[in-house]
Amino acid sequence: MSTTVNVHEAKTHLSRLLDAVEAGEDVVIARAGKPVVRLVPVTSRTAPRTPGSWRGQVRIADDFDDTPEELIAAFHGDVSP
Repeated sequence: MSTTVNVHEAKTHLSRLLDAVEAGEDVVIARAGKPVVRLVPVTSRTAPRTPGSWRGQVRIADDFDDTPEELIAAFHGDVSP
């Protein structure tokens, strides 16, 4: 089931909306009738993270951090026509 509420109602009834989300309901908060955000429950990882688990599966090029000067200039807005 999905519920859409406006911002004012969400502020007024936040606890009730959180209960609904925890119960599995889909809650959308809208501003001026347009959906803005969806409330979702926080989920925890099912298994602990294992550092190094991608070892040997990823290749990074030797020059991956060599950025052309013209690209750096473009990021700073120094682009000539």
